[in-house]
Amino acid sequence: MSFTETAGFAANTSGGGISVILGGTPVPLPDDQNLNNVTADVANENFTVTVPGRYFVSYFVNTTETLLLGARVLVNGTPVDALTRSPVLSVSSFSAQAILTLNAGDTLTLELFGLLGLATLQTGAGAGLTIIRLDD
Repeated sequence: MSFTETAGFAANTSGGGISVILGGTPVPLPDDQNLNNVTADVANENFTVTVPGRYFVSYFVNTTETLLLGARVLVNGTPVDALTRSPVLSVSSFSAQAILTLNAGDTLTLELFGLLGLATLQTGAGAGLTIIRLDD
């Protein structure tokens, strides 16, 4: 088993509201960042891997109230089916995980979608994104 030095975690622990539009709104993840060979943009919404390989990607989103909306991860602006949660009932917690093959320069974005309104993240574990390279 080999261990990787390419991994990243970023969270939103301060809570606050996100104005969600139907087509999707990125979730800012400015807190508790631990990034190695993964970079964040200035808004802390897009995370770029710098090393190609197979990656374990997971996320969670926790809102203060149940809402009829979805959560997903986009790679280079395209939703990943395995990382898309679109419940038919209102919920307050979302999570998913998958293994993806990514190229150097690929960008991942955690996004809320399907609601025209305000989603308020819980303080503490409001939202988080984990990206871990498994191999080359």
